[in-house]
Amino acid sequence: MNRANHPTRIGIILCDRYASCAGGKCFRALRAREGAFDTYRDREVEVVGFTTCGGCPGGNIESAPEEMKRNGAEVIHLATGFVVGYPPCPFLETFERFIPERFNLPVVIGTHPIPQKYFEVHERCGTWRDPAWAPRLRPTLADEATRRAYD
Repeated sequence: MNRANHPTRIGIILCDRYASCAGGKCFRALRAREGAFDTYRDREVEVVGFTTCGGCPGGNIESAPEEMKRNGAEVIHLATGFVVGYPPCPFLETFERFIPERFNLPVVIGTHPIPQKYFEVHERCGTWRDPAWAPRLRPTLADEATRRAYD
């Protein structure tokens, strides 16, 4: 890893449905640089915030990124649960627009690779058939073997 530069500082926001999640898959993926974290494979990363959206309609989105930014966040990751929950977060598009506009921070959708069991059910349900989903899923889609490792 490139230790000459400062680490990329990230904030992670979870869907409130997963409020009790300890972040095991997210932190595992971060260590392995899998899923949406593969873009950091040659960089150090520091997590400067980890919280939930606050529940629908995402009240914590109005303040959490600001606190993360004060802690040095350079990018906000909306955890994979926003896309694999059923139904996927209905406010995801709003969060994608609001966070960069309000806090001048880029947003990445996803953290760990999508688990295969979720991939299969969403495929059967047709959840992600709309072309708008392709760029949202790309960071966490991975290959089947990787998805199975996150089941």
